[in-house]
Amino acid sequence: MLSEAQKAFYAENGYLMVEDAVTPDQLARLQKITHGLIDASRHVSTSDEVYDLDKGHGPDGPRLTRIKLPHKRDPYFWEILTRSGVTEVLTDLLGPDTTLLTSKLNTKAPGGGAAVEWHQDWAFYPHTNDDLLAFGLMLEDVDEANGPLMVIPGTHKGPILSHNANGVFCGAIDPDDPLFERDRAVTLTGRAGSMTVHHARLLHGSAPNVSDRARMILFYEIAKADAWPILGANSYFHALGQRRFWDDLQDRTITGAPCLAPRLEQVPVRMPLPPAPDTSSIFRMQESGGAKSAFG
Repeated sequence: MLSEAQKAFYAENGYLMVEDAVTPDQLARLQKITHGLIDASRHVSTSDEVYDLDKGHGPDGPRLTRIKLPHKRDPYFWEILTRSGVTEVLTDLLGPDTTLLTSKLNTKAPGGGAAVEWHQDWAFYPHTNDDLLAFGLMLEDVDEANGPLMVIPGTHKGPILSHNANGVFCGAIDPDDPLFERDRAVTLTGRAGSMTVHHARLLHGSAPNVSDRARMILFYEIAKADAWPILGANSYFHALGQRRFWDDLQDRTITGAPCLAPRLEQVPVRMPLPPAPDTSSIFRMQESGGAKSAFG
């Protein structure tokens, strides 16, 4: 699906925009399922294993920051990952054997939906090599006003900046870090059905949604099968044990098969420790860890 020029652009810059990653029919079905999940949150009063609630959420106006693990809420999210144009892009960039790390459906509510402070995904889950990426499938049009993803090109080749504050891993960099070059940021906007790709080491963030429209983006975070986790912030798999971990790995295999010979590369690693007081989501982690906001 990707041209050689697109692959070269991703390798050099660490991000990519892919238009029409899904068909109109696939997009319509994803939108319908998502609106159903949001509607079902009306009578949820506290964040739980499915919903991360935003300030002001209530039965008359659901306001969410995230639907957690959407591929476990409806099998169609898994189908899109494994049998669509999304799968073709994945194979083009990571090869035939891939593993899902996590999925999330960020649903920034209009009128101030929460920002995601600048960070590198790699800081949350260092692996034996850095063939990891994230897809962001836009379920609605994304413009400058509704909190689009912003990236800093080329930072996937640079250092892993500190994501600690107040002695804990807060999941965000300090915007005053001299290595943070905000003036080089690129804003990724696009039509519904478009998809962003960003490397796990790329610096990125997103501002609050100040528009009157929701910003719904379906994220999949994915590793090449020979990239094995060293540690994951708020990771569940350390508690699984050998048998349950193996079963879980089968469930998270997107394409091909698991690889039992990790590829070891010289990659920069900082452990995501000590944990912040609340690690239930990146929003709670950044808030409870005292991350300094880059968005005022």
